[in-house]
Amino acid sequence: MTRTGASQSKTDNRQNVVGATSRLLPAAILLWGVYALIGNLLTHSLKRSGLERWDASVDRSLAAHRSGGWNTLTHYATFAAETSTVIVAGLVIFVLLRVRLKRWRESLFIAIALIGEVSIFVGTTLVVNRPRPPVPHLDQAPPTSSFPSGHTAAAVALYGSLAVLAFYASRRGWLRALAAVLAVLAPVMVAVSRMYRGMHFPTDVMAGGLLGILWVTITARVLLARRR
Repeated sequence: MTRTGASQSKTDNRQNVVGATSRLLPAAILLWGVYALIGNLLTHSLKRSGLERWDASVDRSLAAHRSGGWNTLTHYATFAAETSTVIVAGLVIFVLLRVRLKRWRESLFIAIALIGEVSIFVGTTLVVNRPRPPVPHLDQAPPTSSFPSGHTAAAVALYGSLAVLAFYASRRGWLRALAAVLAVLAPVMVAVSRMYRGMHFPTDVMAGGLLGILWVTITARVLLARRR
């Protein structure tokens, strides 16, 4: 390929990526609207309903069976989706993908998957003000709504994105299997830990997990589907 042809190819790729990225904005806005609606239904219309009573009963049952060992285990488990963990892991993966593959598509995928998830989550908490479960909290409650669970959504976004990239860019069976197992176990571990520690209702973590799945799926379809 000539230098002019290579330059044109890079320009076309850049335009394709920019165009694909711009198409994700309407999807993010739609997801935010749906989650804002669901959150307000849980907070107002479904308040004191059977669903809310079930939500609270699960947290009370977990709180009643706390122990020192489980307190410690769930404390460390939440680090798998702490903001600092996700930021550092995201930056490292972003750089490694760019250096290894010498293109931007995969790096942008991981960046947009994480940034989009946290943007939708924070945007939802700005219009939803669901209180934390009525049990003793083992962590300091952040100034955000209990709905949805940001830790669970972040865990799905991070580890789910890694699984997508493993299946997209690698043919190593062991790597795909490891990524798939991590993509399932890490979010489940985080979700259970957040409920055990009294920070979220079951509906919060389910909504957070679904948010992560939907956003990673949409982002992968838009940014990665061109090659496979």
